[in-house]
Amino acid sequence: MQHTVATGQLISRDGQDWWFDAGSVAIDFAYAGGFGRAPESLTTPTALVGWLWTRFPALEGTATDRELVDAQALQRALARLIIATATDQPRPPEDVDVINLFAATPDIPPVLAGGTRQAGRTKARVGQALSAITREAVTLLGPANADRIRTCAASDCDLIFYDDSRSNNRRWCSMQRCGNRAKVRAHRAGQRQPASR
Repeated sequence: MQHTVATGQLISRDGQDWWFDAGSVAIDFAYAGGFGRAPESLTTPTALVGWLWTRFPALEGTATDRELVDAQALQRALARLIIATATDQPRPPEDVDVINLFAATPDIPPVLAGGTRQAGRTKARVGQALSAITREAVTLLGPANADRIRTCAASDCDLIFYDDSRSNNRRWCSMQRCGNRAKVRAHRAGQRQPASR
C-alpha cells in the first residue's frame, strides 16, 4: 500500500511520550480519537483541524462542531474495525457502513503542479480529508492488506499497527520501545543461563 500522507504521532503510554508510527494515517486517526489506551486528543474543532493539517497541508481553515462529531464517529468505527481485523474477529456491520458512507464522499483530488489554470477549489475541506482517510482504510482493511494489521508482539503492549515493511515481518509497535525492551530481556535471560560444560 502506497502512502501519500505522512504517518506517525506522539503517543503517551506509561507516563512517557514517544513517537509511534502505525504505518497508516487511518490507524493514526483512530489513535488520536482515544483508541486503545491513548488519550483522546481531537476533542475540539480546532484540534481536529490541527491534526488534519499536519497530514493534509492543503486543508482550509476551520471545522464545524458537526464535522467534529462526524470525525469522532469515524474514529470510533475505525478503531473497532481495526481491532476486529487485528484479532481475527467479525467486523461490526454498522462500522463497515460508517466507513463506506465516508468513503463515498469526495476526497482531496490530486493536482499536477505547473499548469496555468486552476480547476476547482485550491483548498481542501475537512470532509474531504476525512474521506481520504477513510479511502485509505478501505484499502487497509481489504483482503490484500488485512493480514498486515497486527498487534505488537510485546506481552505488555496492545498497540496495533500496519506492517508496511517489504519483508512483512514487523513485530513491534516500535523498535525503540517494545523491540528494544524485548532485546534487553533476551540478553539478560541469556546472561542468567548457567554455562554448559
